[in-house]
Amino acid sequence: MLRLTRHLQACSLVQPTWTRRCVSTTTTAISNDAEDFGNYNVILPKEPFVFGVSHIQPLRTVPSHIERPYYASVPPTEGPKGNGKIELGGEEEAKLRNAARLARNVREFAGTLVQVGVTTDAIDKEVHEYILSHSAYPSPLRYLGFPKSCCTSVNNILVHGIPDDRPLENGDIINIDITVYLNGYHGDTSQTFLVGEVDQQGRELVHFTNLALEAGIKACGPGLPIKGIGEAIHNLLKPHPYSISSQFGGHGIGKVFHSEPHILHHLNNEPGKMEPGHCFTIEPSIVQGNNPTGWIFPDGWTASTVNCARSAQAEHMVLITPSGADVLTR
Repeated sequence: MLRLTRHLQACSLVQPTWTRRCVSTTTTAISNDAEDFGNYNVILPKEPFVFGVSHIQPLRTVPSHIERPYYASVPPTEGPKGNGKIELGGEEEAKLRNAARLARNVREFAGTLVQVGVTTDAIDKEVHEYILSHSAYPSPLRYLGFPKSCCTSVNNILVHGIPDDRPLENGDIINIDITVYLNGYHGDTSQTFLVGEVDQQGRELVHFTNLALEAGIKACGPGLPIKGIGEAIHNLLKPHPYSISSQFGGHGIGKVFHSEPHILHHLNNEPGKMEPGHCFTIEPSIVQGNNPTGWIFPDGWTASTVNCARSAQAEHMVLITPSGADVLTR
């Protein structure tokens, strides 16, 4: 999960009513050319619009004995500094691996909750309790004001969907983004799950998203350019009818939720090489069609594609070692 400087595009509150088919756009304006993205229901902000998330109450509680990240303490304290690197071979690496392992287990548990009729808020509640039962803190809760314990992004939602009372519907796809804070370290991972009978376009989107993640992972190793991750994903998807969101990227992770190095999933020429001890996420958001542009709902978090095409995301934590790269959330 990565925050984006949040803004509302001029067209964001005047999207038409969409049902089960999307119209492609080349900019923020609606095109006359229809493109069939498949059969699914589009997620739009509830009306009347409410700006911000202060109305989403009450926040889930966390027992006092569970260690909290700095931003969730009362009052908040100054956060630790981080450069995305850890010391290998000692306690720091062991704690990081434990946090990643728990995040993986929570992700898999969350996947078992995905079924027609279940609300995303019910999934959030179960995820919250599961994390607490393992003496960990759900990292998204209270991060920059985020009101829930995980992110649930359905269909056209790129990232940072806020769990709510909408029941999952047959044919939905849902990304569940999990981050836990355990013994001073964050573990971060996500996966897009199928709800009931998903159409071919939706299944293929999720399939290629996971292939994109694996392509990015294969580009990792000591001394390799960080920009190689985006190049590998670009080359994989170039022959296919998908685009890569450039608004959201991966990030260093460890004691700090989001730190350097910043991971771009699209073709780029950013400097920097991977070094032993670097730990970061690879989490491409892959979009149907050729327009991956996103806009932000009035809540300030939920990011949708501007043309309501579906998006899928998958995420792993990668630790660079002297001999290669370990995927910690596999």
